[in-house]
Order: sequence, then C-alpha cells, then structure tokens
Amino acid sequence: MDIAPETEESAEAPVRRRWFGDRQVVKRIVLAVLAVLLLPYMLILLYLLPFIHPISTLMLRDLVLLRGYDRRWVSIDDIAPVLVHSVMMSEDGQYCFHGGVDWGEMRMLVEDTLKGQETRGGSTIPMQTAKNLFLWNSRSFIRKGLELPLAVGSDFVWSKRRLIEIYLNIAEWGPGIYGIEAAAQYHFKVPASKLTRRQASLLAVSLPNPIDRNAGKPGRGLRRLAALIERRAQGSGDYIKCIYD
Repeated sequence: MDIAPETEESAEAPVRRRWFGDRQVVKRIVLAVLAVLLLPYMLILLYLLPFIHPISTLMLRDLVLLRGYDRRWVSIDDIAPVLVHSVMMSEDGQYCFHGGVDWGEMRMLVEDTLKGQETRGGSTIPMQTAKNLFLWNSRSFIRKGLELPLAVGSDFVWSKRRLIEIYLNIAEWGPGIYGIEAAAQYHFKVPASKLTRRQASLLAVSLPNPIDRNAGKPGRGLRRLAALIERRAQGSGDYIKCIYD
C-alpha cells in the first residue's frame, strides 16, 4: 500500500496553528492589561457624579477578608471647615495651586532618593486620593509611576471641592475606620460637622500613620504636632480659597 509523502504545507500547518494560538494568547493578555490600566480613568469620569460614593482599595480588601469596616459618607458641606483647613495645611499646603502633583516636591524627592538620603512622602492630596482609590500602599517606583498620571487626571476632571470631599470620605483613620464621619464618631463621639480646632488638627496629623497615631489618645509628640497644624490652619487664608470662596 503506497503512502503519499507528507507535503511541506501539511508539515508546516501545526507550526502555524501554534504560532497563531500563541499570538492570540499574547493579544488577550495585552488587552487585559490595557483594560486594567484604563479602568481607573473610566472611574474618574464616573466619580464626577455627586451621588456616587467611591470606596478605596483598602475597603475592598477588608470586604474580601470579611473584616467589615465603618464608613459613613458625608458631603463636604457637612464637614467642619476647621477639619478641611487642618488636613490641607498638614497634607498639602499648595493644594489650591498645583494641578495634582507638586513637581518641585517631586524633584526634591527624586534628588534625595538618588543621593541615598531619607525621603519625605512628597504626596499631594490628589496623589493620595488616587493611591487610595486605585492602587496599593507599599512604596515603589512602579506605584508612583502609576499614581502621578492618575493624580493629574483626577485633579483635571474633578473640582477641588469634589476631590477633597472624596479624599476625606475614603481616608483611613484607624483599623476599619474610613472617612471623616466615622473617624469623628470613633475618636471624639461627635459628627464631622461639630469637630473643634484641636480635634481637627489631631485627626489631620494622624493621617500619615493612622494605625500608630491615635487621634483620640494622642501622645505628647502628636499633641505638639497638632498644635503646630492648628496655628497654620488659623492663618490659612488664601491657601483654601479653592474650597471656600
């Protein structure tokens, strides 16, 4: 029985199918990565709507781990102005003047890093908001590289009032405590609208490390830092005009 020799075309067919299959897999991976990268920018547009109350990645983590959390959304109009003043003076004194990133601070941060010196955070409120909403907490250049365009995009799309409203409603102020209303109730047993200057300054200075810095039970160092922020907030003047005209 004669068997016809395998043609060159039939021999190459499996190779072509494998190449085509590998190409499809790579294409799907690229599309998936692009979708993940573009999703935050789509959410930035969605969060323009005032009735949308975003949650942070830390809140999502607590939900996934079945821990639960306390967050009670409040409008910026229901937050004591002294709290807004204190947070701005503590976290981002140039909030009303930059476009999401303080490039002067970022340049100094890079220079200090290259010199091997201990660095400050250098994060603006838009950068912290972008990190809390879309990214993760560990410090890395990859995260910072993703954070910068998200901060600029958020600052461009949202008003300054909307941006800080979102920030104050997703910031962590203790284990499972998110947002200023839950924080005010947890630490001082008052609503966010009734915070005093001292309470506001204590909450503001606890933000960089709310697990170790307890605003309701401050140590001597935290009280001293809060007193400094309280004085700055009282003289904030033009620095807060983008929030309160």
